[in-house]
Amino acid sequence: MSRAALVRARDKVLSRAAAGTFARACRRRGEKLVFTNGCFDLLHVGHTRSLEEARSLGDRLIVALNRDSSVRRLKGPRRPQVGEMRRAEVLAALACVDAVVLFAESTPLRLIRALRPDILAKGGDWKFEEIVGREEVEAWGGRVARLRVVRGASTTALIEGKR
Repeated sequence: MSRAALVRARDKVLSRAAAGTFARACRRRGEKLVFTNGCFDLLHVGHTRSLEEARSLGDRLIVALNRDSSVRRLKGPRRPQVGEMRRAEVLAALACVDAVVLFAESTPLRLIRALRPDILAKGGDWKFEEIVGREEVEAWGGRVARLRVVRGASTTALIEGKR
């Protein structure tokens, strides 16, 4: 096996600038770029199935990951359970994930605008009209996809000791 084939997960965790370069390279190659986002605290089967489904919608999947400060604002002071760099590396280790980029804002709108994905994928528990970035992606000819929900799979349930 060549050295180039031995990609470390942490090498797929990109800065904003590198994520922009990644997105432009995808477009130059004619690849469909799928974008999804989330906290991904305590990765579970609902996350992995959603990420696999998102990846199946296009050629490359970039995951925008909420930084710890953002997770605390959204989920409360006891979250996240796992720090941002560890969450990022675990996500990047998944075969279906091509790149991970962190963001500190409450929403990924700035990243969506910067990366201009072809497909914006979000969990099916989100109402279509509430998906952040929907209008922007549709305006440049992209599409929005709602992913299947895996019932009973949630980080909150894991934290509360439920399966």
